[in-house]
Amino acid sequence: MRRSIKLKRLSNFSDTLFVLAETKSNFNFTTMKKIKTIIVLSAIIILGFCINVSAEIQTGDNQATKNNKNEPTKVSIGRDAVSVEENDSALNVKIGNRGISILESLEGPKLSYKKYSQNDDWYQDEDNDREYRRRSRFRGHWAGIEFGFNNYAISERNIVLPDDINYMTLNSGKSSNFNINFTQLSLGLGRHIGFVTGLGLNWNNYRFDGNNNIIKGDNGVIVELDPGADLEKSKLATLFLTVPFMLELQVPVHNNHLSIAAGPIGALKLSSHTKMVFKDGEKIKSNGDFSLNMLRYGLTGRVGYGNFQLYGTYYKTPLFSTGKGPGNVNLYPFEIGLALTFND
Repeated sequence: MRRSIKLKRLSNFSDTLFVLAETKSNFNFTTMKKIKTIIVLSAIIILGFCINVSAEIQTGDNQATKNNKNEPTKVSIGRDAVSVEENDSALNVKIGNRGISILESLEGPKLSYKKYSQNDDWYQDEDNDREYRRRSRFRGHWAGIEFGFNNYAISERNIVLPDDINYMTLNSGKSSNFNINFTQLSLGLGRHIGFVTGLGLNWNNYRFDGNNNIIKGDNGVIVELDPGADLEKSKLATLFLTVPFMLELQVPVHNNHLSIAAGPIGALKLSSHTKMVFKDGEKIKSNGDFSLNMLRYGLTGRVGYGNFQLYGTYYKTPLFSTGKGPGNVNLYPFEIGLALTFND
């Protein structure tokens, strides 16, 4: 009895699958019929449009056609929308990257379908236009890598520190800065002039010349730290996020150009620390804000040939907060170095 019930269920299930398959077959047949009808109607409309365009061109410029019988007639609507090309033996219609060719023969017109690629002749004019635009647009010099040296001054023309803060004197040859400018935006006013902005990361190492380091004292004022005679080297290190806004002028020279750029620059402090290395190999790193200004602004400029640049930056904001610098003296940081930019 149970086996009879199971066989009956299987029979019902089989009948259901058959009905669904038959319905799907009818649906697919009906759908395909509609799609074919739409394709045929579309082809007729496009063909009629092409014939009208061709007729208008031949009517409007009949004399030129007689003198240039072997030259194809080409009509484009939009850069990538529709292109029509007609010659003595065929009519080619391209929509996007797909095309239809209508060939004339003794047996009558023949249709062929084709998918075009960027290497086909259809795209040659477009590629040439794109390359021309790429070469003709303004591209500034900011994105790239930079390496140089940094220091600070008590005024725009004086880098000699007072005797009472002699411990802030730097080893100029070992006080380095490294920059990674990772994004750039060029705003062209012309082919060879425009504004340049972007974002960069600015690392500064202030290597102290004496056998000392610095620390925050009372009320956050920076004072000298004397770790002892076994100290080998020490430094103050900072990391800033930089944002420039420069006006750049380019002068063509042979196949390259000279460039001059200058403008304001702003910076946001991301981190800071001091580091001491002792003669026995021991290292002590101390993280802190060290009363450094969180925001600073200044002027930056660069001059170069091609992608090689000489850059310089001077900050009008003191390195330390007002009233908290060593000896209550404002120290204004600056840097100078070489840059390799990537503006292509």
